Amino acid sequence: MKKVLFVCLGNICRSPLAEGLFTQHVQLQELTDQFEIDSAGTNSYHMGELADQRTRANAASHGLGLTHRARTFKAQDWQEFDLILAMDENNLENIKRLCPNPELLTKAKLMREYDPQADSLEVPDPYYGTEKDFEEVYQILHRSTAALLASIIS
Repeated sequence: MKKVLFVCLGNICRSPLAEGLFTQHVQLQELTDQFEIDSAGTNSYHMGELADQRTRANAASHGLGLTHRARTFKAQDWQEFDLILAMDENNLENIKRLCPNPELLTKAKLMREYDPQADSLEVPDPYYGTEKDFEEVYQILHRSTAALLASIIS
């Protein structure tokens, strides 16, 4: 079983969307029994909340329902997950600070390392943006999560 964790700041915009999209790709490939998928935030601002309404609305417009409740990244996630994908450099640095063993750091990557159209390694945070920004993040994460799955199963 491959365990994959997506991480952003509050776990209400980017990472729950990445979790939902990756889950969808896994289901379409009929590989559900081979993966455990989750997401987390580097702070506890929104712990227990559903994804941001704008993220859920954007996902729903693409036929994707999001039911994840926000949680905070914890040091034990380093041992529980095989791959940890941060949405930006700040989140990556924050989770690295919690790493109990330097050998585990190879598990962490930036999400857009898998984006075949990446013009940056950062998934922009749409929280203070417009519907257009939420759609841009959807498209980035759709491409990135598809390519991530392809890289795992190839």
